[in-house]
This record gives sequence, C-alpha cells and structure tokens, in this order.
Amino acid sequence: MTTDRRILLVEDEPHIAEAIRFILTRAGWLVAVEPDGAAVLGRIRTLRPRVVVLDVMLPGRSGLDILTDLRTDPAFSTLPVLMLTARGHGRDREAAEQAGATAFLAKPFANADVLAAVERIAAADQAG
Repeated sequence: MTTDRRILLVEDEPHIAEAIRFILTRAGWLVAVEPDGAAVLGRIRTLRPRVVVLDVMLPGRSGLDILTDLRTDPAFSTLPVLMLTARGHGRDREAAEQAGATAFLAKPFANADVLAAVERIAAADQAG
C-alpha cells in the first residue's frame, strides 16, 4: 500500500476508534490509531500520513492545540485534518476552523460520513 493511503486516527475512545478504523480500512486506507494527544506530533512525523482524523478532546493535549502546532510547522501546514468533537456547538466548529481544520464532524456521526469527509479532503488536497 502506498504512503498516500495512510491515515493517523487520533481518538481516545476505543469503540469509536475501532469503528472508524474499520470503515476506513475497508475503503483501502492504512489506519494507525493514536489515543494520546501528547504523542501525536511524533507519530505524524514518523508516519507521514496523508490525512489526520483528530478528536478535539484528548488526554495529554487537546486536538485544537495539536492542530495549531501542525499549522505553524511548514512540513505539515497543509496536511488535511478532519476534526471530530462530541460537542457540536457552533463555537467548537468555529474554533476548529480558526485553528485550520480542513473539515469538521460532530459526534455522533455515521461511519459513512467519516469516510466521505476523508475521501473529500484527501481528493481536494491532491487536486490542489
């Protein structure tokens, strides 16, 4: 499998991580899961994923802090990031967009929505 099909899924809830991993793997993505926000930047540097699916609320560091770090690092400033949150309030979406999220989904969501968002942002990044 080519490296452009790698995804880093950053989700601390095991049942949610497994459901997302399953649907993305069935669609041909190679999915690595990281449950701890403190370890994410190192995993991104090692894995070099095509897309990051990033939960907002994580142990160790928040997804918004991680996204801010990615957007200020020239190596990852344009890396497609799909933000996930259990709090679908407008202010959470606004904070994710201001931090540079490529796309945003509020929990609960259908697995098909995650797959569609990943495919959309990966295709847009490759085209642009």
